[in-house]
Amino acid sequence: MLSRHVNSQKVLEQAREHSARHRHGKPTVHEMLDREAPGTISRHPASKDYGTEPIPKYAIPSHGVPAAEAYELVNNELSLDGNPLLNLASFVHTSMDSYADKLMMENKAKNLIDQDEYPATQLLHTRLISMLAKLWHADDVKENATGTATTGSSEAIQLAGLAMKKAWQARRKAQGKSIHEPGPNIIMGANAQVALEKAARYFDIEARYVPVDASTRYCMDPKRAIEFVDENTIGVFVILGSTYTGAYESVQEMSDLLDEYERKTGISVPIHVDGASGAMFAPFATPSLIWDFRIPRVVSINTSLHKWGKAYVGVGAVLWRSKEHLPKELVFELTYLGSVEYSFSLNFSRPAAPVIAAYWNLLHLGHDGYRRISLHDAKNARLFARAVERSKYYKVVSEIHHLKSDQDQSLVDKAKQATGLSDDIDSYIPGLPVVAFMFSDEFRNEYPRIKQRNVQLQMRQKSWIIPNYSLPANAEGEEVLRVVFRETFHEDMVERLFHDLVEVTENMMEEHKADVAHPGSGSGHHPGPNDRAGSKSGSIAEKLASSHGEGTRPVRPCLAFALLCSTVR
Repeated sequence: MLSRHVNSQKVLEQAREHSARHRHGKPTVHEMLDREAPGTISRHPASKDYGTEPIPKYAIPSHGVPAAEAYELVNNELSLDGNPLLNLASFVHTSMDSYADKLMMENKAKNLIDQDEYPATQLLHTRLISMLAKLWHADDVKENATGTATTGSSEAIQLAGLAMKKAWQARRKAQGKSIHEPGPNIIMGANAQVALEKAARYFDIEARYVPVDASTRYCMDPKRAIEFVDENTIGVFVILGSTYTGAYESVQEMSDLLDEYERKTGISVPIHVDGASGAMFAPFATPSLIWDFRIPRVVSINTSLHKWGKAYVGVGAVLWRSKEHLPKELVFELTYLGSVEYSFSLNFSRPAAPVIAAYWNLLHLGHDGYRRISLHDAKNARLFARAVERSKYYKVVSEIHHLKSDQDQSLVDKAKQATGLSDDIDSYIPGLPVVAFMFSDEFRNEYPRIKQRNVQLQMRQKSWIIPNYSLPANAEGEEVLRVVFRETFHEDMVERLFHDLVEVTENMMEEHKADVAHPGSGSGHHPGPNDRAGSKSGSIAEKLASSHGEGTRPVRPCLAFALLCSTVR
């Protein structure tokens, strides 16, 4: 994230110059607060230096402050941040076991790059890469996989893109062809996350975006993608878990089409799988899905271990199926740290603690633990998706709650899914536990003045962080709300989330009926059940209260949802 320097003195001078008096004659905010130095931080009244020396906000203070006071000042400001548990916008994991916290603290000073000083740490790093290679079936095809930990998927994808570019350049030079005219290109869906765009832009690779729309599930369709391929294509980015809807792009279908392209043209185009989220979810939730190194055309895979790898933010990984796909010119040999070491990264020093924590997670949870968590997340996502869809206020864009094709399902499976009772994940379309939804057509027609973005604002007032954003290019004008489900989000929270969503929506409907110009925007807001003592009979809040005892859990949440949804039109 780019940050800019703020010249605090200049800003303060401009503020005072233009706001000696409000243009309507009213006092300024600083005057009302009686702030003598608004560009400073006030000392705590209990401080012995209280009222003597303010602390500048945008410059290093001339004299430091005691550690406890500095801590309090910083901690107080950070208290305004959102609650990570209620941040349903982020894919990033936000909690770990206390033993993981202990390992993080005990190893916070270690630098991963210094292999000579920290050989045991490097050993754990090697084991981590080996575990991922086995998880993604590199051993199954007898490949000598190689890889490295990264700070996340952004770095990992850039390393993979750079490796494909260098490999393409080497092939072109061997053929006596130019590497500059017209230059390399890479294929990705218009739904690609910004990290993929960075890989292209930073390394002078033409990004060819494949249009997406409702007919392609808002992700890249291999049949469309193949039309963008030519002799200058260094590779295709295939996304295992779109950030827009959680949908998986078909790695197998893309590979099959590239196989056919190679038979016709003699040009081999590799695939990199962006598994930022899916590479640590699909192997456990749907192990039968083939997307990884079992497909020969897949030369590299990346993941964010701080997403469904369940580590704290700041660790990812990228693997190549064999050393042949990682050009030697990209690997640096280092001798000045005490031994011969090899490095392929965008930065040099990096903390070792997140890598250690990621390894601890794999050791602690094991395959069974990751599978249990994955099934838990998927089940909650399906529950919420079905409830939202049955409300009739919204339509769900994600497909994880949809059965696979009819020919693959028995009548019993169809009946179970229709009643929301089927918990066999293999019966459903594979994808991330993400629910993207939008206003239904009927709702839009009946309530045209209600803006979907106001759902985000109203839910934020209830502490929920749910993003509302536009879908990719070629789907202009369409917006979705998105909820990401992680294991810290239990079924009780799913129920609370759904009740709040319906309540917020119905409050805006009431405002619309009362001819409020912009329902949900705060203008002409009608008090809801949470805004006054008591609530109207039959409200969502009342139904929730009646279904729970004081401090108890619902006995059958799925049935409660079904009963609730049947009352909502």
